[in-house]
Amino acid sequence: MAIRFGWDLGGVNVKLARVEDGRVASVTQIPCPALTEPRKFDLAVEEALGLVGDSNASHAVTMTGELSDVFASRYEGVAYLVGLMRKAVGDEVRFYSLGGFVDAHGAVTGWQGVASANWHASAALAATVEESGLLVDAGTTTTDIIPFKEGRPCAAGRTDGDRLTEGELIYRGVVRTPVMAIASQAPFKGRMQGLAAERFATMADVYRLTGELPEDADPFPSADNRAKDLEESAARLARMLGRDAEDADIVAWRALAHFLARRLLDQVEADARAVIERDDLSLEAPIVGAGCGRFLAVALAGRLGRPYRDFADLTPCAEEAQEMVSRCAPAVAVAQLA
Repeated sequence: MAIRFGWDLGGVNVKLARVEDGRVASVTQIPCPALTEPRKFDLAVEEALGLVGDSNASHAVTMTGELSDVFASRYEGVAYLVGLMRKAVGDEVRFYSLGGFVDAHGAVTGWQGVASANWHASAALAATVEESGLLVDAGTTTTDIIPFKEGRPCAAGRTDGDRLTEGELIYRGVVRTPVMAIASQAPFKGRMQGLAAERFATMADVYRLTGELPEDADPFPSADNRAKDLEESAARLARMLGRDAEDADIVAWRALAHFLARRLLDQVEADARAVIERDDLSLEAPIVGAGCGRFLAVALAGRLGRPYRDFADLTPCAEEAQEMVSRCAPAVAVAQLA
């Protein structure tokens, strides 16, 4: 049996996909410990290695963790993570680059093509199945909007900075993003009012109240380190308005959550429309949804009147692995493309 592992080294999670004879058998997400030093990656990778076992497998790696503030620069981050994976799984490990897979030496010397290239891998795999489309990967922290056409990604941006400029990367997600990053005003009791510029609540609170967030999608401490039930989520949103949860009923707090959820979807829609028009994607080109927040992609497809495809539908996988295949698209992609 041919076994390949795909790794996506993020600053918050390490994701590991196992592919057996071309079929995704399992996908695991391991949170990085909350440390302010690079060792957090070592610990997460060490835990992941326990799932790898002693199999004679090949390994492919992509990353975004080099952007973590535990590193002084992105180059330092790439070099550290390359060295870590070479030590962990051997010299034969391959790293995904915008120009194709490279070895450890090529990953360090060509670090600009390796840094935060995971989005490209996901779109490249989607492009092997669909002739054209728009990949929308909504994760805990960011949302990627990546067009692909004629069998390859056709994004205008190459780096995170360029993609932020092009509207292909929105540094907002469905879990960790502070509510203050979504809106500066919101309606309450029939009037618009300002929101606090404080991390009193996150989008995880919003989507818990709208009922859209998967229960296991938020492994992080809440903004106030309290519980993650509906009542505490409402209390955190109330604090954003300088109020207490008792100032309104749960219906009002749910209405506020839906308003904030629409604001994020509005931004995703605006950027998606611009990218679609720029690249002249046909009306039949689907929205491909990935990430724990791909309910945004489903809603976007409805707004745009386009077909929707789940990322897990694009690659052979075990039925029990489908959810995590879609959530951890880059790890799956590098395993399948290697």
